[in-house]
Amino acid sequence: MATVTFDTHKFVKTLEAAGVPASQAEAISNAVKEAHDSAEVATKADLRELELRLTIKLGTIVVVALGAFTALSKWIA
Repeated sequence: MATVTFDTHKFVKTLEAAGVPASQAEAISNAVKEAHDSAEVATKADLRELELRLTIKLGTIVVVALGAFTALSKWIA
C-alpha cells in the first residue's frame, strides 16, 4: 500500500487560525499523524491494480470454463 502524505505544519496553522492554542494544535496534529501512519489505506492506484488483477483472473476463469464446456459438449454429443 502507498503512503498518504499529511502536512502537519499546514494542519497546525489551520487549527491555530481557528483559535486553537499552539500546544493543543501540535498535540492534535501529532495524534492525527500517528493515526494516519498506523492506518492501512488503499489508494486509487491500489484499487486500479486490484481491479486489473481481478479482471485477468475472471477472464482466465471464463476461458477455462468455456473450454471445459466445449470439450464436454463434444464428448457427450
